[in-house]
Amino acid sequence: MKRFLKEAEVFDSSNVLHYIAEISQFHRIQGSKELPEAVRFIREELRIWGINAGLYEEFYDGKSWFLTLKSPIAWDLVHGKVEVLDKTLTTSQSPLVVMAHSPSGKAEGEVVHIVREEDWENAGGKIVLVGKEWRDAYRKANEAGAVGFIAYREGTGEAIPYIGLFLTKDDLEWAKIPAVAIPESLARGIMGKLNAGERVEARVEVEAQINEHQVLPILYAEIGKEPFILFTAHICHPKPGANDNASGSAMLMELARVLSRLYDDSFRFGFAFLWIPEYYGTQAFVERYAELEKYYAVINLDMVGGSEDRAGSTIMLVRTPLSRFSVVSGVLEYFLELANGKGKSFSGSPMPRLKLKSYPYEMGSDHDVFNFFGIPSVMPITWPDRFYHSSEDTVEKVSKTSIEIIGKAVLATALALAKATGDELGRFARGYAMKYLGELSMERDTENAEKLVMMGLARDSRFLGIESGHPFERKPWMRWVRKGRISGELIKSIDENVHGEFKELTRDRKMLVHLHELLMLGELLPKEEAMRSLREEFGEVEEEKLERLLDLLEEIGVIERL
Repeated sequence: MKRFLKEAEVFDSSNVLHYIAEISQFHRIQGSKELPEAVRFIREELRIWGINAGLYEEFYDGKSWFLTLKSPIAWDLVHGKVEVLDKTLTTSQSPLVVMAHSPSGKAEGEVVHIVREEDWENAGGKIVLVGKEWRDAYRKANEAGAVGFIAYREGTGEAIPYIGLFLTKDDLEWAKIPAVAIPESLARGIMGKLNAGERVEARVEVEAQINEHQVLPILYAEIGKEPFILFTAHICHPKPGANDNASGSAMLMELARVLSRLYDDSFRFGFAFLWIPEYYGTQAFVERYAELEKYYAVINLDMVGGSEDRAGSTIMLVRTPLSRFSVVSGVLEYFLELANGKGKSFSGSPMPRLKLKSYPYEMGSDHDVFNFFGIPSVMPITWPDRFYHSSEDTVEKVSKTSIEIIGKAVLATALALAKATGDELGRFARGYAMKYLGELSMERDTENAEKLVMMGLARDSRFLGIESGHPFERKPWMRWVRKGRISGELIKSIDENVHGEFKELTRDRKMLVHLHELLMLGELLPKEEAMRSLREEFGEVEEEKLERLLDLLEEIGVIERL
């Protein structure tokens, strides 16, 4: 298997850096004109390389649904400005000064910092300063009679944070005040004066264009014949957005370029490539265009250029959930470790260049949607990133080393799955299954996990031409009726009261991970086995909260107990 990493040396990280620089010139807000412009740039590069990419066009209109997600409005930034504490920030310095989807408007007045719920009583006629839960706070600001909204995010220092409102057409009935963002350092200066009893005045100005609709672009290309390994990357996010996610989109371009030259008819897999706006585009693709039976597995590329020394990043591999167990996680893990090797230990073994670790399933990007629909999906990612969602996510912060390690490992994974012999893949599948279950069994029982691993290996075998695993009869105890990322806007559109309780129960992000995995397990196993499998996968889980969440989802018709 090691030979495929040698073959992957044709991957050129310099090309990826060049594409990142190009893509990061576009302010790729969902619903904006520059998002389809960035996609057109990628499509033209593919055309030059002889790759015929199809462009599917859906629309942002503030009212259409893509499975469980409601489209934000079509919105373009014209100009914005903040004046406070003798400082002036404008969108000529960074477009992030204006919160994405903010209405136009001007405001001038006293600043009040919202810390406690009772602070809203003092918001009328003032400009509010808010540091968390911005979308909910923005609505409260409108309802409280505030004239302007200033957001900041802890941990961003001197950088201007990216904060999007993702307003829908219905939201425009109440969303009237201009919303801007400032660096944490400036916010702390304001708070210092307010805490000292001083009065702080600010001026806010936003000019934006809200349109009837804008293209939601879905760029898709295939190389070779099905079944396919599908590579995805989200193209959206603000300028510059170099690591998040010009890096994944650029790596996807380089993989398409290289694989279009390497592919031949002897490969057991062809390759498909998908550039989409995060979540909205993926759910639109799955709902309206994808032939899911064509795909063996998905590798989602999100934030693949984080730097260990500058951004504090670790290379993470987010494995498939247990419900979607696949050897693809193991193959990519194997090649990441090989690609990360450099130098020698005392006995001559390679040492790691960068921090690297594999993790159980985590949510947060487009791999989620494909997992929900039964396609095993993994994600290599660099995290954390101190420049995440800020004006400092620039191309010079991107790590060429991270791009090289991840890019070569992903390419080697594709080549190994497509070209390795059945004996090699069968041996590897057995070894990875033992490793995976061994890791779990050091902490807890694996009775149900073993069954799910066997089910996953049986699916792998059908695609890889090996004999491994064992298919079990599915005995589901629920049906996931409205499949997709369970979103606040979906729940709120059905029942406001349910939304409030759901939000309270899922304040801890891991609850959402456990809930979605439980839904996937519930379509395979009886109730007790599904819950036991969840415990075997993640350890401690809050079963009472999960039961209540399931009650809420059944009440509004998202799931149906059988």
